[in-house]
Amino acid sequence: MAYASPGTDTSTDLDIDEKIQMFELGRLASLSASDSGDKSKDKLGQKALRRLAQNREAARKSRLRKKAYVEQLENSRLKLTQLEQELQRARQQGIFIATLGDQPHSPGGSGALPFDMEYARWLEEHNKLINELRAAVNAHAGDDDLRLTVDTIMAHYCEAFRLKGVAARADAFHVLSGMWKTPVERCFLWLGGFRSSELLKLLASHLEPLTEQQLASICNLQQSSQQAEEDLSQGVKALQQSVTETLASGPLCAAGSSSKVADCTGQMEVAMGKLGTLENFLREADNLRLQTLQQMQCILTTRQSARALLAISDYFSRLRALSSLWIARPRE
Repeated sequence: MAYASPGTDTSTDLDIDEKIQMFELGRLASLSASDSGDKSKDKLGQKALRRLAQNREAARKSRLRKKAYVEQLENSRLKLTQLEQELQRARQQGIFIATLGDQPHSPGGSGALPFDMEYARWLEEHNKLINELRAAVNAHAGDDDLRLTVDTIMAHYCEAFRLKGVAARADAFHVLSGMWKTPVERCFLWLGGFRSSELLKLLASHLEPLTEQQLASICNLQQSSQQAEEDLSQGVKALQQSVTETLASGPLCAAGSSSKVADCTGQMEVAMGKLGTLENFLREADNLRLQTLQQMQCILTTRQSARALLAISDYFSRLRALSSLWIARPRE
């Protein structure tokens, strides 16, 4: 670009403007000194003053145009940088690698890709709400204002679980695999999301001081969440074992044998029916997560709930940042 910075352009224009003024003033002084009583010289002096004013105005407008142009270039650069960052986040979240070649997507919008895009939009809106909550906490906003923002974020979590429910009906395995998350987040997934009991452990150090009643309630909530998680995990394990036994039972399918192929088809139908219950496990896991968040809000004060939501968001943000560092790590 021709302009290195707005400051360089402005200083150059000022130098030109000063030279023009000095030149015009010199001419005016020369004309006035030669014959101050001559009317024609007076007219020339007035004309020179008008020209000087016009030149100054033209120089001022030129500086403004150049400044606006440089600001426009800077804004365009910032927008381009922001788009590049959003594209990188989308790639890390799996939006462009989400089973495009593994399964068809109907024209109606069902399947993995629409959910990944919806989740990316949900995450962007969630970050905005968290920033608003953080600003309110730092500004020591009143409980009424905090409660409004906290309730909005809780409703936003409900929307995330609703989106996951729709996606699980379309493709339960996509939700289970967590391909809509970053690689590090996927490492800590349990049935397509976070473990409620583990999240309560992480929050303990961020919610102090707590009353004895709050501590007892959180402890009970953690224990009940952990028991529910174990029950769901055992259910999924039993489902896997059942599907394995179904596929392993009966004779092997031999090529060219119509009866054996028919037997294999029956096995597949039974296995498919059993796998259909996976959606129920995913829905129950999300219900557990939502209930844990709602009960936590009932136990805590409004300001404690705000700090808890900020701590949860910070934790997942650090997981995503860790994933970015892992992807960008140097490889020998």
